[in-house]
Amino acid sequence: MADFSQTGFYAPDSVTWRIHSDTSMFVGGIRALLQQALHPEAMAGVAAHSNFREDAWGRLQRTGDYVGTLTFGTRDEAEKLAARVRRVHAMLKLDDQKLLLWVHMAMVDAFLDTALRSGLALTEQEQDSYIDEMLTFALLVGIEESRVPRNRAELQEYFREIAPELSASDDAKRAALFIALPPLPPLLRFGTPIAPLWGGITSLAGAALPRWARSLYGWPTLPGHETTTDIALKTTRSALRLLPQSFRESPQMKSARERMKVTS
Repeated sequence: MADFSQTGFYAPDSVTWRIHSDTSMFVGGIRALLQQALHPEAMAGVAAHSNFREDAWGRLQRTGDYVGTLTFGTRDEAEKLAARVRRVHAMLKLDDQKLLLWVHMAMVDAFLDTALRSGLALTEQEQDSYIDEMLTFALLVGIEESRVPRNRAELQEYFREIAPELSASDDAKRAALFIALPPLPPLLRFGTPIAPLWGGITSLAGAALPRWARSLYGWPTLPGHETTTDIALKTTRSALRLLPQSFRESPQMKSARERMKVTS
């Protein structure tokens, strides 16, 4: 295996690269935000210290840039961005270990589960490897290593333990609405098909939430819901893979492919 350790935290043959470069991330990224909002303390901090309501679209973009930079950027780029995020968290008193860990684990669960249900083939060992590889994300944002689940069994136990703390606060419900219907510039809303496309993706992300999360939001889960959702996830992933590569790739992924001479 080629040594890419000096260029980035993740090599092209890592499980993290495979998942984060997959088109299932279009849905998985939105599901992660909806899932993260279900911790009232974490959501209260976001509501109190961010401009989510005025710049929902910008926040979504910045979140995507953060994941893209830590996954595909050089170590220098990832460490500089993570340091900036840690400084902001400290300044706003949002650096509580418990809340940082919740945001991290909700993201990991959303990305992995959505990829699997969308049809990305991963063995059980690869699933555990992904959770373990994502320790790097946790350390970069300032989470203590001993707190972080490293495999599926530990991840499931973590969610069992934190379940009593979770609920859909008013802030979470407002955030879900802004994610589903973010204010778009008029040119994008009326001059492109992004509004209906975004609506379809966010609806699917909400449907892909685990049953417990949908229950907290008060969204019904009818018989056959998971099966229907899985079919829709697979269909959406297949359709998105037909789009031009330039549309499917983030700037960070494109730069990494060129830097590492990755052809596919």
